[in-house]
Amino acid sequence: MPNIQKSSVGFLNKHQFWLFIIAAIIFIQIPIISVPFKWLESYFHEISHGLAALITGGSVVQIELFPNGAGLCTTRGGFTLLISFMGYAGAIMWGYLIYSIASINQKVAKIVTGLIIALIVCSLIFWVRDLLTLFILLVVLGIFFLQFKLPKLGYLQKLLKFTGIMVLLNSLLSPLYLLDGRSLGDGARLAEITFIPELIWVIIWSVMAILSLFTLSKRSKFPLR
Repeated sequence: MPNIQKSSVGFLNKHQFWLFIIAAIIFIQIPIISVPFKWLESYFHEISHGLAALITGGSVVQIELFPNGAGLCTTRGGFTLLISFMGYAGAIMWGYLIYSIASINQKVAKIVTGLIIALIVCSLIFWVRDLLTLFILLVVLGIFFLQFKLPKLGYLQKLLKFTGIMVLLNSLLSPLYLLDGRSLGDGARLAEITFIPELIWVIIWSVMAILSLFTLSKRSKFPLR
């Protein structure tokens, strides 16, 4: 019996990344359960716009999130091209970093969770102006707060990895909604600035997400200790 338990644990650890992928794909198909994770990806998308504005000398006026997973970050000043690009690219980077950092060790996972909580709280204080966004961000905050309060750090580490995968998968799917012929959103904005077609920007973001997942799948075979 002990050998069976050890082999089961070994199998789960060996194939943990792909089990997270399967679980995330299932979660995305469930309407109610998947919604908070769409909000999570939307938040990382919008905060990436905001951080890009701040880094390039601009400012954030307001962040708005909507029930369908859409969002809007109103900025002033800064490098417009980078700000527009970093929405989808930033969400991909957040998902990748959350999973990667959670893979280092349990204490680091707890520190990262605390930093994300602090970022969300700052967003609530400085950039939220409406009740709907306030409610959505409180739900997003709750996701990380519940993880932070888990009694066993091992559970936190696994849930943080799952969260990273969910953000990445939603980041892979989200740019595809730009291909609706309406010429709205970040892709259309970048096309207007650079004269590079919106489709090319969607392909760039999709390739970034796929490469991020591919890299994580390779690294999962040689986990950090």
